[in-house]
Amino acid sequence: MTGGGKAGVGLRAVQKVSSTRGFAKVAPHLLPVLDRGVHRLTRGRLMLSGLLLPSLVLTAKGARSGRERRTPLACLPEDGGRSWLLVGTNYGRPGHPDWTANLRAHPDAVINWRGTDIPVTALLLAGEERAAAWRALVGLWPPYAVYQGRVEREIRVFRLVRK
Repeated sequence: MTGGGKAGVGLRAVQKVSSTRGFAKVAPHLLPVLDRGVHRLTRGRLMLSGLLLPSLVLTAKGARSGRERRTPLACLPEDGGRSWLLVGTNYGRPGHPDWTANLRAHPDAVINWRGTDIPVTALLLAGEERAAAWRALVGLWPPYAVYQGRVEREIRVFRLVRK
């Protein structure tokens, strides 16, 4: 087996683990804390989750409080860095993640992408546009389909567009 093959086996193992209900219970409490710490230590150049998936830090106003909230998230860059797709899986748990309500209430936000702050506007996708984005996201990370299968809600998909 080549080095690439071993990496593929490792990636599939991580995807399998991330699809479990146990992961969904632990990850929301552990991964954001680790991502924020690594992001801070590397001055925005690296996040732990970024070793598996493209990742950014979203800064958006709280839907109710209006206070800035920083959330590390996996993303799918599009159009040469002009836009990014975000998916509100909440690790396959029942409710929508808070950051999605924040973007719905306050679509103007800032992302930190590879150490650079970029102002963006968030668009909640629907219909065929959402379906096409969903296919691309599941192609990036197949466990997203497992998460959707565990919940009754439609997982929110956003496109962040550079201002």
